[in-house]
Amino acid sequence: MRPLITLVSCVLLFSCFTYAIDARSQRAESIFTSFQSDQTPGLAVLVLKDGRTLFEQEYGVSDLRSLHKVDARINFRLASDTKQFTAMAIMLLVHDGKLHYEDRLTDVFPDFPEYGRAITIRQLLNHTSGLLDYEDLMAKPSPDVPADSVPQIQDSEVLQLLKQQKTTKFTPGSNWDYSNSGYVLLGTIVGKVSGESFGDFLRDRIFAPLKMSRTLAYEKGKNEIPDRAYGYSNQRGKWVETDQSPTSATLGDGGVYSSLADLTQWDKALSDHSLLSQSEFRAALTPVKVRGKGPVEPNGTPAEYGFGWFLNAYKRFTRMWHYGETVGFRSTIQRFPDQKLTIIILCNRADITPAKLALRLADVYLENGN
Repeated sequence: MRPLITLVSCVLLFSCFTYAIDARSQRAESIFTSFQSDQTPGLAVLVLKDGRTLFEQEYGVSDLRSLHKVDARINFRLASDTKQFTAMAIMLLVHDGKLHYEDRLTDVFPDFPEYGRAITIRQLLNHTSGLLDYEDLMAKPSPDVPADSVPQIQDSEVLQLLKQQKTTKFTPGSNWDYSNSGYVLLGTIVGKVSGESFGDFLRDRIFAPLKMSRTLAYEKGKNEIPDRAYGYSNQRGKWVETDQSPTSATLGDGGVYSSLADLTQWDKALSDHSLLSQSEFRAALTPVKVRGKGPVEPNGTPAEYGFGWFLNAYKRFTRMWHYGETVGFRSTIQRFPDQKLTIIILCNRADITPAKLALRLADVYLENGN
């Protein structure tokens, strides 16, 4: 009789467990009901727990010409989610002994103006360099020129623009100010110090070892994006392709394309410390401290920042996260390391705030502290 009771108990326990999983999946699906369409740009959503997929759904199409449905292999532009890869590239060069966090900008570029002598690699990584924004320094395109004909600024041109300046926004290290200029320079530093291009270094030291075979730093005319998603904006009720802008060609601040399938490998590498040891990676997870204005989220909420990652907790849960935002694309990667939970949302439409959606998912999968 006892074996029968034990069997019945196991069946009931399994049934309850399965019901709980199904209930969470249904709640997760309900968040994205409005995006179910085969005629609009879309998004790809993934929830990982202990490296296993708890929830994966794709919605919409990768482009409005072919109407190809979004799937886990579609490559979206990550925009500023690129910064975590740029930071890892710098950390690998530090691991190699070719670079140090306290090296100065002028140590890498001896012809950089005097103000670069006060800027360290660490300050570039944690957005405390005070560099002027290259977007404000570059020539503004004529409104009469079609968007797809506007020249795109290159990393080398950003470097030259910054070499023409004589000062920074504030004394380096005294304040925090999100800096795309800093991460473009970090990409050029990777190229200068490693002896190969930024994109090739990412491929050789990060993407290839992790079997992220379809992820790349996109350079028009040099490589092609497999299964590429194109970006769109909804303008007065009509979808308009807004895939590229004058700043879309820079690399270290936002040039990587990737997919749910490949980002699963990236998440595993971060958990397993397969690229850097846990102690070496700790620098990326150490919040920067400044005397003046500290880190803030895009909406102005106080935050914390390390190297390529925001570090402010969500509710009581430790979190490392970032967002990406550019013409036609939105993305977020939210990791809760103590719970071994990761949420990734990639979009090729500009009318979505993935971080908000991701936190609604987090509420589903973090409840009861699980």
